[in-house]
Amino acid sequence: MKTTHNAETLAVIVGNRDCFPDELAEEGGKEVIRILKDMGFTIVTSSSEETGKGSVQTRDDSKACAQVLRKNADKIDGVVVTLPNFGDEKGIAETLRLLSLDVPILIHGFPDELGKMDGPHRRDSFCGKISVSNNLCQYGIPFTNTTSHVEAPSSQQFRDDVLQFARVCRTVKGLRNARLGAIGVRPNAFQTVRYSEKLLERTGIALEVINLMEIVGRARELENTSPEVRRIRTQMDQLFMLENVPPESLAKTAKLTAVILKWVQENELNAVSFNCWPAIEKYYEIVPCAAMALCSDSLVPAACETDVMGSLSMYALQLASSLPAALADFNNNYGDDPEKCVLFHCSAFAPHFFEKCPRLTCHEMQGFYGSLSGKMKAGPVTLFRLETDDVNGKIKGYVAEGVITDDDIDTFGSYGILKVEGLQSLLDHVTRNGFAHHVALVRDHVAPVIQEAASTYLGWDIYQYEPHRSV
Repeated sequence: MKTTHNAETLAVIVGNRDCFPDELAEEGGKEVIRILKDMGFTIVTSSSEETGKGSVQTRDDSKACAQVLRKNADKIDGVVVTLPNFGDEKGIAETLRLLSLDVPILIHGFPDELGKMDGPHRRDSFCGKISVSNNLCQYGIPFTNTTSHVEAPSSQQFRDDVLQFARVCRTVKGLRNARLGAIGVRPNAFQTVRYSEKLLERTGIALEVINLMEIVGRARELENTSPEVRRIRTQMDQLFMLENVPPESLAKTAKLTAVILKWVQENELNAVSFNCWPAIEKYYEIVPCAAMALCSDSLVPAACETDVMGSLSMYALQLASSLPAALADFNNNYGDDPEKCVLFHCSAFAPHFFEKCPRLTCHEMQGFYGSLSGKMKAGPVTLFRLETDDVNGKIKGYVAEGVITDDDIDTFGSYGILKVEGLQSLLDHVTRNGFAHHVALVRDHVAPVIQEAASTYLGWDIYQYEPHRSV
């Protein structure tokens, strides 16, 4: 399994206000920059790491800071605004307006200490942060808040908030100008996965399409002994149980995987969706589940049934978590338990999802080899689904968190028993708002990251499910 490791570049703007001690701004700015660097971030700032000079207060300060940051505009993934004292709210807002960077912004304020409330030591960042936020709202500049209103940079809470903010930055950057691939048309019966390509283009998301038979033709032309096919066959031996699988089916799976990944590379795609039935079984004589699972494991999310919005949902979760994502059906109730249901597919889950090495087997419904069979590993999951709302001209979605339990069930294919507190309320939202039965999931809790990235910065209509919240 691959994981993503993106080293984000953060711009740091240090606020100051003339009626508060400059020393607080200087020392505070140096502390924040040092801590962010210690965490592994690349920092761009107009504030001196040696003297602390270069904080923002006046119009001239704003212009000077923006000029420095603009030189690295193409590298900056997010902006951290820190207020070691009250900070000049207009100066901060003016700097961000002059900078015109369409990236996430984190607003941080220092806490005061009860024993240091006299003139030389008083910060009032608690109050200043409200004023800065007020101005950003007036300017129409979206921003991210910290968990606590004020946080010491040395605290674990601050570090956790910055790490989550970095995930937001990575998700926003990845989703903007994402490139999706669609291999073949959707199965005729699956109107549930229809979508608007034009709405995606309006948001900067491009789609490349290719005929399924062209992919199959390319796969047929590959030799079993080619280096890429041999490499993938070695991966299959390591990742799947292959007992009693015909060698020709394994070779066809490896060749199909190689062709998909090459097409992805040639077109610089971030995710793909695949017409997984019925044509490929008839004309290539395998089911493509294992090939798609290998793509997802290589951090190229692959959605079945040409579910383009499913692939985009998977990609968003991968960005937020740095882990492979999967696409499953909300498939069955789990007995009489209202807070559990069966997630199932036949299946293209990345090997990362299984508690044991999955078995590559014959698909019980299609009658060809290439399906994966096994049980999901227990643990936390985030569920996410995007749709294009063609009637209202927008992208909408929902995100929720739950767990995969240790519960079992006798079934073919791949499955996991999902538990979500108040599950019936979530399912009511899914059905009433016209979402597909497919849902993307990742083995992590990242709902706040998805919500912040997609809603605050991309302007998508995202419903974050919470058990106590009415739908």
